[in-house]
Amino acid sequence: MASAPDAPSPVRKRRPRYSGKHPRTFHEKYKELNPERYAPDVQEIIESGRTPAGMHRAIMVAEVVQLLAPKPGEAAIDCTLGFGGHARAILERIGPVGRLIGLDVDPLELPRTEGRLRTAGFDAGAFVTYRSNFAALPYVLAKEGLAGADMILADLGVSSMQLDNPDRGFTYKAPGPLDMRMNPSRGEPASKLLARLSDEQLAHVLEEYADEPDARLIARLLKQQPIATTQDLGEIVRSGIRSAYPRALKEDVETSIRRTCQALRIAVNDELSALETLLRHLPESLAPGGRAVFLMFHSGEDRRVKKAFQAGCREGVYSAVANEVMRPSREEVRANPRAASAKLRWAIRSLKS
Repeated sequence: MASAPDAPSPVRKRRPRYSGKHPRTFHEKYKELNPERYAPDVQEIIESGRTPAGMHRAIMVAEVVQLLAPKPGEAAIDCTLGFGGHARAILERIGPVGRLIGLDVDPLELPRTEGRLRTAGFDAGAFVTYRSNFAALPYVLAKEGLAGADMILADLGVSSMQLDNPDRGFTYKAPGPLDMRMNPSRGEPASKLLARLSDEQLAHVLEEYADEPDARLIARLLKQQPIATTQDLGEIVRSGIRSAYPRALKEDVETSIRRTCQALRIAVNDELSALETLLRHLPESLAPGGRAVFLMFHSGEDRRVKKAFQAGCREGVYSAVANEVMRPSREEVRANPRAASAKLRWAIRSLKS
């Protein structure tokens, strides 16, 4: 009896090749995008002071944990779950019967972070997520049957995995659509916002959301033609400023481009409106004696948090607030340069109900 022919061997799919000795673009960095498989390589990148592609390094974790002072059995809210670094540090301290609720508006990154934390051993009894921004905090607390949380964290920065992936349209350093939406399925991308705003409205956005000194010049430049990609935006601002100020330093020009991207991102996602809503609801969302920590990354955020905390302290809503902003240590900034612009403020809810 003739034997059956052997089944053909599966064809191994080769990864795309890249030019040169080292990968340059986000999608070419296959080792960094697979940290479980290439852990030693990823650790070497981290130790060099860089952030691996597709990852985010939580900022001021020790300070956040110290100020939130999580204890076993407490309820915590992470208003901006991101990559989950802060959440994991909190979960490790409130277990085994404590509970953390994580909010994040990003439909792409939220399930990935939830998967990482589940793999780390935090089940649905310890950790739940909501795809929402922090303006919906009162709804989330009601849904979870919580009168108030023992601690609330809001890290207002953009995660590195969003900034570094050119497909998300946040970075001008690589070709990508001019999008900048945290939730790509909702709202209008930055390209449409630019087309809709007048010169005067755009200049106001740049001044209010980024303290850009050349806001009116940049607004005129960006309104001269439709802009579809992040690199086009960067080049238009760069060439326009150099033409207006031939002696401008390269670092100053690049700073203006970064500020422009920051302002557009804030406007696209209506970030400051959401922050103001969170600050209004924060006192009622904290249990008596509850602690709040906010991490800010630009002056517009810091002004709003500072004023809200100080007003709450005067009114007796908070028993104590940060008198001075806290900054990351020199060692942390050296190890993670993206921490350099971080500012931290805290508040403690009054014991009065």
